[in-house]
Amino acid sequence: MIARRRVSLRFGRRLPGLGAAFLAWGLMFSAGVARTPEGSAPVTEPQGVPGQSAPSQNAPGPSVPGGEWVRLGDDDHPSYLQVPEGCQAGRCPLVVVSHPRLQGAERMIKSASVSVLTRALLRANFVVLLSGDGGTNTWGSPEALRRVAVTQREATGKFRWNGRTYALGISMGGLLSLRSALPGSPYPVGGVALLDSWVNLRSAWHSAASRRREIGAAYGKDAQATAPGPHLDPLALSQRSAPTPLFVVYSPDDKVVPARSNAELLRAHAEQEVSRFVRLSGPHLGGNRFSSDLAAQLVAFYRRLEDRAVFRQTQEFPGLPSAGTASAPGSAEQ
Repeated sequence: MIARRRVSLRFGRRLPGLGAAFLAWGLMFSAGVARTPEGSAPVTEPQGVPGQSAPSQNAPGPSVPGGEWVRLGDDDHPSYLQVPEGCQAGRCPLVVVSHPRLQGAERMIKSASVSVLTRALLRANFVVLLSGDGGTNTWGSPEALRRVAVTQREATGKFRWNGRTYALGISMGGLLSLRSALPGSPYPVGGVALLDSWVNLRSAWHSAASRRREIGAAYGKDAQATAPGPHLDPLALSQRSAPTPLFVVYSPDDKVVPARSNAELLRAHAEQEVSRFVRLSGPHLGGNRFSSDLAAQLVAFYRRLEDRAVFRQTQEFPGLPSAGTASAPGSAEQ
């Protein structure tokens, strides 16, 4: 027994590179999941949500045509997926877009304002999933997150996914988007963009009786109940978690979502190296949130995260094929 142990030790010393390679491959195949964003806790898997499989190098080609919106998810609150033409051959990341209050994915498709952002993302070869969020007034609830996780899983099986998912939350959708990037999310999210977004659930609950009723219904409470606890509030959770890459657009003139109790409270939670806070003027979801300049900044944020992820992958697993974004045929900032 002692002799065998010495032989194995000598073998490891003589071939350190081979040993590291076997270790790397073992870790990849034993995990069987996409890499969790840095600083996040291990991803949990709620009942009914399948695990997130890492993209196979031999994965089949896309099952949806390029350049068209394809309906996914449940019949009552459907989601819509579009795969750019450039992602028919190359591997691409996914951006999940969560909608404002009283809206849905179908309304976002028809919105000229939202289309400015989605077109920029598609030109840059980011696959876009306009999420139904499980309903029009779900306020980032656990059930809404579970439903989005199921749709995200379905969506990533429809194209050559590179294993990375990002989030974009608009107004109420910010609660779900931020929650998806925090520990306990059923799918890993590598960065979050927020447009005039609610992130403080307690603040939203106290802001109006109508919102209080909707939040109570979404979280299983009646209108007279207390606000959902800190363990359900994305802002409170973020304050106890590692910093997250954030792109936050807000206005001090916003009378619907107060920046002081939402966007501005995220500064301490943002990962400083890659995050950006963009202060604009004007009312809630004003036109300057959907300009070509803002769309270019949004794309640049996600591209920084993609470049960093590819760099870290090559450093961690040298020699393995990288899963970067397929190169766009032209600038996304046109």
